[in-house]
Amino acid sequence: MEGMDSGDRPFWAARITREREARGWSKHQAVANLRLTYASMNRDKQGGSHESLLRQWRDWETGRVRPTHWAKYVAATFGTVEDDLFPVDPEPGQHLVSATGMDTAELIGRLRGSSVDDATLNAVAVTIDRLCTEYRFRPTSELRIEGQNWLRQITRLLDERMTYEQHREVLALAGTLALLVGCVEYDAGDHVAAEATRRFAEDLGAEIDNRDVMGWAHEMTAWFALTSGDYHRVIAASDHGTAVAGDRDVSVQLIAQRVKAWARLHNRRQVEIALDEGRTLLESLPRPSNPDHHFQIDPAKWHFYAMDAYRNVGEDAIATTYADEVLRLGTAANGQQRSPMRIAEAQVTLGVAAARAGDLNGAVEYGHKALSGPRRSMPSLLMVSSELAQVVTDVAGDKDPHTRAFKADLRQAAEQP
Repeated sequence: MEGMDSGDRPFWAARITREREARGWSKHQAVANLRLTYASMNRDKQGGSHESLLRQWRDWETGRVRPTHWAKYVAATFGTVEDDLFPVDPEPGQHLVSATGMDTAELIGRLRGSSVDDATLNAVAVTIDRLCTEYRFRPTSELRIEGQNWLRQITRLLDERMTYEQHREVLALAGTLALLVGCVEYDAGDHVAAEATRRFAEDLGAEIDNRDVMGWAHEMTAWFALTSGDYHRVIAASDHGTAVAGDRDVSVQLIAQRVKAWARLHNRRQVEIALDEGRTLLESLPRPSNPDHHFQIDPAKWHFYAMDAYRNVGEDAIATTYADEVLRLGTAANGQQRSPMRIAEAQVTLGVAAARAGDLNGAVEYGHKALSGPRRSMPSLLMVSSELAQVVTDVAGDKDPHTRAFKADLRQAAEQP
């Protein structure tokens, strides 16, 4: 069943309207741009008359008709992908017992007893998938402890006798889990440990030529460089990582890091080129089996990347449109935050837009909410919050109470363990 907005339209229909209005387009202009997009993607063929498409566009915006043939072209017109603008409800996930027939205690018993068979490795894979899925909301300290414990259990299997294929599978599982542990270590501010774990994961991936693991290791390098302000290193790591990974979903994330770097270097042309490159690749990839998995690219994440880029190049109308969508998708019906780290960056985006519009009270309130979230990646959060602080300072000056209050919040957040 499709979700509805407050006006009883499907969310996708309301979003089409918001995307169009954020760009200042009339319906006629939107259809003209849609026809140009279709022609560019189909060797200059025309997909329909302007009048016919205008009638269809009106039906799409009211929600009376959901586009089928035109869905990917509408999405491309707005710089995103079909599965983002017109999402499909995911299949419900499976837990360890239902997926493997064994619980955690039995799995640990098998690992300690050197009972390595395909069922055991499948149970390990399900456990790692669970941990990667929990990354978006689980407290950092809890996830780090459990991830490290499982990593010790899994790596000790490498000394046991097993088939060649089983050995490769263990290396791949250990590499994926090491990536996750490295991410959590970095979230916690332990940069030295995170880099050591990242290199361990990269070595495991290289041993079996696992381009996914190797690609994500390079993505972590790009992420580390981004939050350190080394934007040219981000671009270099992204280029290297995409060369290693090829047309895999990790390359979408690598391109996204490049987008963020170019935006902070204020190179609008390279931002648009990279956004188009990432969108084209994402559109060509199969739908992820588990969109909540940290190392699978959720199509809805593309507007999260674009939000960051448009915020940094000053396109506040488009950035806030994406921020509203991040907040909607990241919040469950009961109000619980499903994706608190994405929500925090959306709140920063709304804060930046508020500050530029002269609403300093609103800007500081959004910033405070972002810093107070239940699950935080401190390097990323401090980076974007510092950018908000700079915008508030530019608007109000160093001595303004709003500036001083938010910078105090920022210092307090940075000092927390």
